[in-house]
Amino acid sequence: MFDLFRRHLLDHLLDRNGRVGISADGAELVPEEGAHKVRGRQTKPGFVVPADARLRAGMSLEGRPQIPVKGADIVLLHPQTQRVHDPNQFLGFGIARTCRRPERVIGLFKAALLHQIARILDIGQRRRGHQGESRDPTGPVHFGLLFSVSLLAAPAGAQPITAEDFITFDADQARVGQLLFYDKILSGNKNISCGTCHHHDLAGGDGVSLGIGEGGTGLGPKRQPGDGADKIRKRIPRNAPALWNLGHKDVRVLFHDGRLEISDIYGNGYDSPAEEWLPQGLETILAAQALFPMTAQFEMAGNTGENEIIGAVTDRIDLGWPILAKRVRTIPEYGQMFVTAFDHIDRPEDVTIVEIGNALAAFIGTEWANYDSPYDAFLTDGTPLPEDAERGRRLFFGEARCAQCHNGPLLSDQDFHAMALPPFGPGRTRRWDPIPRDVGRMGATDDLEDAYRFRTPSLRNVALTAPYGHNGAYASLKDMVRHMADPVSMRAAWTPARARLPEVPWLQEIDFVIQSDRLGMARHAATVDVRPVTLSDSQVDDIVAFLESLTGVTALERPLGRPERVPSGLPVD
Repeated sequence: MFDLFRRHLLDHLLDRNGRVGISADGAELVPEEGAHKVRGRQTKPGFVVPADARLRAGMSLEGRPQIPVKGADIVLLHPQTQRVHDPNQFLGFGIARTCRRPERVIGLFKAALLHQIARILDIGQRRRGHQGESRDPTGPVHFGLLFSVSLLAAPAGAQPITAEDFITFDADQARVGQLLFYDKILSGNKNISCGTCHHHDLAGGDGVSLGIGEGGTGLGPKRQPGDGADKIRKRIPRNAPALWNLGHKDVRVLFHDGRLEISDIYGNGYDSPAEEWLPQGLETILAAQALFPMTAQFEMAGNTGENEIIGAVTDRIDLGWPILAKRVRTIPEYGQMFVTAFDHIDRPEDVTIVEIGNALAAFIGTEWANYDSPYDAFLTDGTPLPEDAERGRRLFFGEARCAQCHNGPLLSDQDFHAMALPPFGPGRTRRWDPIPRDVGRMGATDDLEDAYRFRTPSLRNVALTAPYGHNGAYASLKDMVRHMADPVSMRAAWTPARARLPEVPWLQEIDFVIQSDRLGMARHAATVDVRPVTLSDSQVDDIVAFLESLTGVTALERPLGRPERVPSGLPVD
């Protein structure tokens, strides 16, 4: 009888060919799991729903199976990333409407004993994701009238991670990459390495909000900004991103602003700041990413006039890489290691920046792979979490709505969201925009709609990688959770004491100058992509306990670690 009523409703109250919006993941890379397979129920557990999928209501609701979704992460007719996790959970169907009073709809849900789903639906804002939907928070609100055909109970959470989920890297190449990672030979003035800002002793980070790059001395929070002619001229504009699990096959976009993406727009596999000048042969997005800090003035390249690397990249971004490659291959120990590790390299003279990038990727991709946390044991074996972490898990995937952005195996949708983190520091200025602000994703796309939006970070081992946010605005994980729950209030109450900003006397006058830009600060404050969630102190503690359960048991026991020496003979931090 219910089935007849359902079909009657579809046939007569809806256009038979009406389309039902489903959750999206921007999954252009898996077209084989397209809408036709979803409609035909030919998908398997764990597939990604393409962002452009629109299912015919009549077809998708024929028979028992419906559209599977990850239970507590349902967002109906509001494009959020979703990865299908459990085929035993099914979504009903939605009718797109416009409403000025979404709270009445929530009341209807609760009255219909669907209060759990009502809390999950993030009703009240529209945003523009990969597919161009509007973000205008003042426009009409879209919601779905949900008729649940069968929503079977199952624990909500991310997908488990296994070794098969990672790119396979060559062990010999990883060994070369380990040495290069800590070798200052790759910096313009030979005074900083990748490991300086991504050190093993600091869980792959540097432990500060905005780092001290080229010209500084020391490590982590104790790093000094130098003096005299060598003193730093600018802080690193953004927080050093974590390296955990970047070798996972799902990773498709890197950097806080996503300026590096898998794409064939330039014929070399990537959309990057190097555009068509990025060399061919970089095997992974991680290999491509490894090349760009070498070209950055305040990270590794050095200041104008100091060395040949910065002079070359000032002319064109790719011109410094051949110089660095020559530095490396002319060191006999490196030359022989490359010949051994790479089948196509017959002599050291054949080594290019491509092999260097691939070696660095092999090291980073294997060294920082870690998925043996208590939460992983919960996912794979059903091992219970501690009581506070379990409460936090339910909040995270339920009413706190953290999983709307932090979902999937890496607990990141790899999308971009405006969370109103308090601005400070030098900003990521552009040649035509010298104001010390950071416009986030807009810096990569030049689209005003992307202003102040930043990539969702992965949360695995997050308890080890403070400070938090694209600029390290919060040194405390509790404070970061509070900010994510209520960005506007936390932004208004923020003080510099909440960050961990190394003291640099000659930069202190401009560290917070952006906050005197009244109009800019107003625009920044008005750009928020989430609705506030009220959390008690105990609930915040529970969520933090869950986040701490994402720390791997062996997270601090890395396979290769920091080398004692490097072939260049330069000191190792």
